[in-house]
Amino acid sequence: MQAVPPFHPGELWPDTDGVAINAHGGGFLYRDGMYYWYGEFKTEGPGGNVANVGVSVYSSNDLYHWKNEGIALKVSDDPASDIVKGSVIERPKVLFNAKTHLYVMWFHLELKGKGYSAARAGVATSSSPTGPFKFVRDFRPDGEMSRDMTLYQDDDGKAYLITTSENNQTQHLSELAPDYLDTTGHYTRIFEHKALEGAAIFKANGHYFYIGSHTTGWAPNPAYAAVADSLAGPWKELGNPCLGPNAELTFGAQSTYVLPVAGKPGAFIFVADQWRPKNAIDGRYVWLPIKISGDTFSITWSDAWDLNVFPGASVAAPSTRTKSSKRRSAK
Repeated sequence: MQAVPPFHPGELWPDTDGVAINAHGGGFLYRDGMYYWYGEFKTEGPGGNVANVGVSVYSSNDLYHWKNEGIALKVSDDPASDIVKGSVIERPKVLFNAKTHLYVMWFHLELKGKGYSAARAGVATSSSPTGPFKFVRDFRPDGEMSRDMTLYQDDDGKAYLITTSENNQTQHLSELAPDYLDTTGHYTRIFEHKALEGAAIFKANGHYFYIGSHTTGWAPNPAYAAVADSLAGPWKELGNPCLGPNAELTFGAQSTYVLPVAGKPGAFIFVADQWRPKNAIDGRYVWLPIKISGDTFSITWSDAWDLNVFPGASVAAPSTRTKSSKRRSAK
């Protein structure tokens, strides 16, 4: 019997316990042969942006099978804490700092009961990739608003925060301090006067590529792509890189990360969320291969695929795929 490709974009994705993966707005880390997937832990019902639990983490050595490692960063029961239950914690991203030997998590934070007016970034650290992460502090990077955000670590080890600022009208690029716990104090404005969020950055063929979305709340919209020879720009717009059914709405999803595949140079996976705000726990994930050609790229819809679409050593796919699973649960 021919193996069934393991990636099924938009379908429920069970972890190794058969429970649906609960890690939305995710970020990824590859360390010592293991991938780690960090994301927003959602609960059942409306109000999917409320942090009732915290940031979840899963581990995998093949990108197909994910083990629930529990809650990496728990919300606090202390009403004086800025990450008290009911605050908004979104888009967690984690980097390993080789100088301090700490795993550093950044996330978008909105204070409890303040809507989206706080526009802050939170920072937490751990000596282990699975946590527990200890909340360090929250602030406005460089004194500026920060909402949807991502981190990017360049080839030279320098790390950057790319965040939606100026009331969602311009992206800010800030180099992180050597310990990754703060910025260096200055920023570059990129994508000026463009309302973008859901940013992801990757590098290939000597170029930096950007993918994000426009700001239409929970509703999907056409993806936005750009390319540059430097993170600071200038950036050249590429239009919507998506192809196939529902491509004009990014396949009903919103970008959150571009995941490099270890051992396959030039292989990248587009990672996005199909949000379900009326029942947040039912949000789905869209993973699709990215095709890079010179200084441009495309993302084509596929109902099912595996890592063998990328050049390089073949990767065995499992022979079956469960299409239903239990509700997501914390450990």
